Amino acid sequence: MTVVTDPFAAAPQLMKQWMGLSLAAQDSLEKSLIELVKLRASIVNGCANCINMHSIEARAAGETEQRLHLLAAWQEAPVYTPRERAALAWTDALTRLSAGHTQQAAKEGLEAHFTPEEQVNLTLMINVINGWNRLAVGFDLWYDMPATKAA
Repeated sequence: MTVVTDPFAAAPQLMKQWMGLSLAAQDSLEKSLIELVKLRASIVNGCANCINMHSIEARAAGETEQRLHLLAAWQEAPVYTPRERAALAWTDALTRLSAGHTQQAAKEGLEAHFTPEEQVNLTLMINVINGWNRLAVGFDLWYDMPATKAA
């Protein structure tokens, strides 16, 4: 049997601080946008734990099945607002940095739809969800929603 490292048990103080940053970042912009960003980054990163978690949270926040299903191909789907499209493009650009620094076009869209403060808030949220994806994938984590809420 493989032993799974629980980050909350292994490094409780840092994980408490990480959770604090996560909560602050997710409260910095509209919930519907944040859930789309968290889910999109998790799809790009292949994080089953976070895809499961954030699709449930997005539905609970009122997101439609259509928009959730189309998130994998958001560029071709006409169901997202220009602001959401700018956030998703920025999410893709920052999540895929290793594929090349192609964020300039995404940054132009970002600047057209977000204030400077919102740009920083969104960028921090993207960093946070990418960090969670790496924790979940790296440590083989799977949290069902009640366990996630308790953590």
